[in-house]
Amino acid sequence: MTQFLPPNLLALFAPRDPIPFLPPPDKLPHEKKSRGYIGVGQFLQFFEDPKDTPPPTRVETREERMERRRREKAEQMAYKLEREIAIWDPHQVKHATEDPFRTLFVSRINYDTSESKLRREFEVYGPIKKIVLIHNSDNGKLRGYAFIEYEHERDMHSAYKHADGKKIDGKRVLVDVERARTVKGWLPRRLGGGLGGTRRGGPDVNIKHSGREDNERERERYRLEREKEERDRRDRERFDRRRSRSRERLPPRERERSRERYRSRSRERRKRRSRDRSDYEDVERDNRVRDRDRRDREKDKKRKRSRSRDRDRSDRKRDKRDKDRERDRKERKPEFREGDIKIKEEPLDDYPDYSAQYNYQGDVKYEEDEEKYRIPENGESYGSD
Repeated sequence: MTQFLPPNLLALFAPRDPIPFLPPPDKLPHEKKSRGYIGVGQFLQFFEDPKDTPPPTRVETREERMERRRREKAEQMAYKLEREIAIWDPHQVKHATEDPFRTLFVSRINYDTSESKLRREFEVYGPIKKIVLIHNSDNGKLRGYAFIEYEHERDMHSAYKHADGKKIDGKRVLVDVERARTVKGWLPRRLGGGLGGTRRGGPDVNIKHSGREDNERERERYRLEREKEERDRRDRERFDRRRSRSRERLPPRERERSRERYRSRSRERRKRRSRDRSDYEDVERDNRVRDRDRRDREKDKKRKRSRSRDRDRSDRKRDKRDKDRERDRKERKPEFREGDIKIKEEPLDDYPDYSAQYNYQGDVKYEEDEEKYRIPENGESYGSD
């Protein structure tokens, strides 16, 4: 069928030109006759003297280079820090307030919090004279802390005592006094000072909350967590040893099934751990729980106060109702006077008076004539005159 194709397609099926023939070289490698290898003795005169050879240069390794750069950077930072400490003066700060003993330091502020919001939150403790929000000198953004100057020192002490941990725009602020101008030898965090414990080193010495939080409590919590992890690890190892011993006694098929179940549980455990929330989410959850508990306590207090008010109101109503009933009863039944009561007089009895014959003890009273009442003896009769 290819004969019916057009010429342009037939050209695709045309054979190529044959490979041109080239004559072979003069001799093949195995046909050549070589003289064999010769030594280098005749070239020794061109070598340099070993005495003139320079010592070998040692090349710096990657670890040594990184350590050298780290050491140089630490030295530069130390020099820069010493120079900044030497020229640092807290009394020459532009944003400083007038009286440091009436100034409150507030940190960990939400970056969206405005000055009016801070004034509303902290003005409940007393009149505020000045609020200074600290901005970044490079880009002008807020740095998350501020200084609040009160008109009276007692208001500052009240805010220092009660405002720590207050939630503003979803973040709990940290409240402290101004220490730069009130504590001798004080240095800010950027110069190696400060009170925070979040940048000390590893997780065994660092704490999650800086400032006025109880550092010992944080260390104790971390110690308990580590002990729990160690205890869980020992339990897992003990369980694995028991499982391995019990698996060895099983048939091969049952042993394989048990191993597969253990692997599936391990995968599920890893997935569960990956779904766990981070430490920040745990802290937020604790804060929410603390807020909910505080709200519940406030509701309970309000409920108790309302119940006491209702009880007092009901007691007053009951007393008023009793008084109204007493008044109505008095109005329906008039009160009688003593002169208005008439007692019916009964006629006197005509019975003889025998009381004269008995003394106060109930015994018979003998008159002077004892003979009249004498008991008769033998042969005598009563009533003989």
